[in-house]
Amino acid sequence: MIPVCPTTALPPGEAIRVEADEPIAVFNVDGDLYAIDDTCTHQDASLADGWLDGCAVECPLHASCFDLRTGKVSGPPARTPVRTHRVVVQDGMVYVEAEPAADGVA
Repeated sequence: MIPVCPTTALPPGEAIRVEADEPIAVFNVDGDLYAIDDTCTHQDASLADGWLDGCAVECPLHASCFDLRTGKVSGPPARTPVRTHRVVVQDGMVYVEAEPAADGVA
């Protein structure tokens, strides 16, 4: 598991970028925590810098939207979903279990 931050450092409506083999973004949506690959699949933009709207994040570069629960893209120009990752809260700390990339996928 990858340590992210104390729960108090990630208030509702905020996101944090986690440096890993592939960067991960962790979002707090009204107390529910979600983690997805941080890089937009259209171009290299950090989704942690995007805008939250419920359980969706809008890429700050070209406005593609990704569902934080599934990773599915709901608006162009991106067409490829992002991976989701399991979030664990333990003893006041947020952790992410990074899902490995599929063979041939970055």
